[in-house]
Amino acid sequence: MPASLARRPERRPNFVVFLTDDQGYGDLSCMGATDFRTPHLDALAARGARFTEWYANSPVCSPSRAALLTGRYPGNAGVRAILAGHRTASGLPRQVPTIASALRDLGYRTAMCGKWHLGLAAGSRPHDHGFDQWFGFMAGCIDYYSHIFYWGGHDPLHDLWENGREVYANGRYFTEMVAERAVAYVRDAARRSEPFFLYVPFNAPHYPLHAPAEYVDRFRDLPPDRRIMAAMLSAVDDAVGRIVAELQRQGVLEDTCIFFQSDNGPSRETRNWLDGRRDPYYGGTAGGLKGHKFSLYEGGIRVPGILSWPARIPAGQVLHGAGAAMDIFPTFLAAAGDDPSRGEVDGADLLPWVVQGGPPPHADQCVFWEMGQQTAVRRGRWKLVLNGQLVEGAPPEDAVHLSDLAEDMGERGNLQHDHPDIVAELRSAAEAWRAGIEARWVGEWQKGQATGTTGRPA
Repeated sequence: MPASLARRPERRPNFVVFLTDDQGYGDLSCMGATDFRTPHLDALAARGARFTEWYANSPVCSPSRAALLTGRYPGNAGVRAILAGHRTASGLPRQVPTIASALRDLGYRTAMCGKWHLGLAAGSRPHDHGFDQWFGFMAGCIDYYSHIFYWGGHDPLHDLWENGREVYANGRYFTEMVAERAVAYVRDAARRSEPFFLYVPFNAPHYPLHAPAEYVDRFRDLPPDRRIMAAMLSAVDDAVGRIVAELQRQGVLEDTCIFFQSDNGPSRETRNWLDGRRDPYYGGTAGGLKGHKFSLYEGGIRVPGILSWPARIPAGQVLHGAGAAMDIFPTFLAAAGDDPSRGEVDGADLLPWVVQGGPPPHADQCVFWEMGQQTAVRRGRWKLVLNGQLVEGAPPEDAVHLSDLAEDMGERGNLQHDHPDIVAELRSAAEAWRAGIEARWVGEWQKGQATGTTGRPA
């Protein structure tokens, strides 16, 4: 039995998850950004572990969120982006356990403040997946001030909700509202002296590119596309700072396990511009990685990752080796004193790595991804991408692309002809994994158990 499971801790930790939307690997100052600063997230990293090889389990929103919340590959959670773009993703089936439902079974209070994007229909909303309280929106994006969803080829729809009831706050900047609700929740939960799980999925810096003037004015010297990105992320950083400060005020920061990541790499979508341009958007950066949102090259899936728990995780760690969003579910269960392998879980408990200094859980294991016609696998230093795309809907750049990430994290060179044996091994593993996902999708999820993610919240 792993040391993390030896006994249930006398004082179970609280849990907080911060998730950003379309934030690139290089868009934190602790990850190398030099044109703007993120001091609160930098401080969070300094108090715990910062991962240099952290992965989202999908290069698009809904499947990535499903993996984070369920501990499963997206297809095993019933959520896939089976065509180009996240607009084809399905809702999270009600019967799939989440971090919230698992922790609630252990006596935790649970709440969400932010973007859901895992189903609008009955059975796929936050309260159907273990959240006692929730505030935010359910579609893929909203106007940050009117909270209206303008995309998808239908009439604009207002999309702001609190515990299943539509609410209105026209003119309020959504990132700031998320911070206010989260701070209020921390204050209330701390007074009840009950362990809690708080999920804070920001929609920033996803389009539309909105930020208050006080943030935009901080970056007058930056190009227009970079200026608004810096402003939006600074607003997120301040929001994280407010929430962490409240944890400290309430005397619970030491015993709170906090995780942060982005849901996928930076967007190049032309709709970011807000002015009808057809040029790709370059406000976000993948920090020298190849690819971006929608791509299974590193820029689409390698994202910032931070884990802090002052009572258990040694501060100041910079950890190399693969970790993934699906690892958070079993890690939180282990931290709460439960069995991290309970039920169906594809991820691994990170505590032996981040607390005890053991090896990364996926050091010698394959980690897989799919997106449309693309499939990818990483094992150790080797990464294989099949039908890899740089641009959504474009022909594959390479039918087969092998990289040695230890020497070439930017995947600039293709080593497929230098290591045909490794290509054969990884290709066989990737195709077998994907075949299993496809079989499950046809045999289980397509039988009406998954619900769509488009349409007006009723």
